[in-house]
Amino acid sequence: MTNTPGNLLPALSRESGEALSEQIVRAVAARIDDKLLRAGARMPSIRQFASLHAVSAFTVVAAYDKLVAQGYLESRRGAGFFVRERAPLLHQAGKGRAREALGQPLDVVWLVRNMFRQVPLERVPGAGVLPVEWLDGQAVAAALRDISRQHSNHLLNYGLPQGFLPLRQQLQLKLAEIEIAAAPEQFVTTVGVTQALDLVARELLRPGDTVFVDDPAWFLMFGSFAALGAKVIGIPRLGDGPDLAQLAALAAVHKPRMYVINSILHNPSSSSLSAAKAFQVLKIAEEHDFVIVEDDIYCDLHPGAAVQSAMRLAALDQLRRVIYLGGFSKSMAANLRVGFIATSRERAERLADRKMLATLTTSDIGERVVYKILSEGLYRKHTERMRARLDALRAPTLRRIEALGMRVVNPPTAGMFAWVDTGRDTNVLTEKALAEGWLLAPGSLFSPRQLPSTLMRLNLANLGAEGLWQFFAREFARSPY
Repeated sequence: MTNTPGNLLPALSRESGEALSEQIVRAVAARIDDKLLRAGARMPSIRQFASLHAVSAFTVVAAYDKLVAQGYLESRRGAGFFVRERAPLLHQAGKGRAREALGQPLDVVWLVRNMFRQVPLERVPGAGVLPVEWLDGQAVAAALRDISRQHSNHLLNYGLPQGFLPLRQQLQLKLAEIEIAAAPEQFVTTVGVTQALDLVARELLRPGDTVFVDDPAWFLMFGSFAALGAKVIGIPRLGDGPDLAQLAALAAVHKPRMYVINSILHNPSSSSLSAAKAFQVLKIAEEHDFVIVEDDIYCDLHPGAAVQSAMRLAALDQLRRVIYLGGFSKSMAANLRVGFIATSRERAERLADRKMLATLTTSDIGERVVYKILSEGLYRKHTERMRARLDALRAPTLRRIEALGMRVVNPPTAGMFAWVDTGRDTNVLTEKALAEGWLLAPGSLFSPRQLPSTLMRLNLANLGAEGLWQFFAREFARSPY
């Protein structure tokens, strides 16, 4: 059955907790949307599909029935199941043209779409989150149960514009531990750091303004800033922070409005800002009058200043020129979508107003869950366990990566990521991996220029599948592309 519709599916996972029928539905639907399965194509019979994927016929029947109900397949009596003709899906990309996914170049939209819809997390070695089994699902479930037993009014009403007050009071204590002084009135809760960045950008940027980002950096913000009419310029990121000479020179020419930076556990390299560079970054920002937006989403994966160097710009500046962003999607639960902004009182009020115009208020339920876990001391123990697990696997995993012929850039001593030079075009490598059901994170996506790159991001906690290592071994036994 070579190159049949059934063979286009990735391997099904028995460990993910997702029903096999749901995995089949998701994978088939994605391939129809991406035009890998064309209208009119005949699907394998129920018996053939079951045999090919080692599942029961009942599982295939359930999946096919759901695909029919969702309009992806049609059942023809006596002939089997066929891909149904569907209205073409339009994907916003680059200059706003619609493109078929089959011929679509690798870009941010492509990666995010595949991460969220097509490939199971355990088959995404470049994922930006920890495996779900590393997280404390029991604590989240217990907090939800406790909240549900309380008076129901808080489950039915809107929350406060600036966010659940007890959570903001708890955040005051949390930031005090890293020497950032902020009153509850200086916080605004958000739907993750993604919304926090968007609110800050809408507050600060006007069409034609320049925004600096690290290069490499978290790819999702590039398109977001460009959509606001801003010019996005990358500042080369070194092992101890930005290239200061480039930062100063580019600031003098472009007069940026803001600079977004990871001081601690930079994404994608897991490097951290040195104290000497932190002072210089603030000095350059003052000289050229731009705001620094410090994204500290990986804060709790760092062991702390007592163990390793950890210099936050907000701790030096005390929220005068620096806007500090944080959240819990990486360390507690991505689905809670609880983030926050810490800034001056005046700016916090404006951001809360802007938040109301966009989404009214954030989910009071999610914020209560985060507050309960933080206030009961469960979170501290949980993050200690996560860091210990990462510490235990980091050195042997890095050695295994390098044994294949890849080079780890500035080998990390904390965090979940490794920034790896493969010596070959990682866009090509990513396409080869996707054909076998693995989704990589190629380096081109982490630069605002999005040029071909030999680099890629690997999540050290998500490299446990032997099939992935076998794929790497085969590819790196060949000549570079």
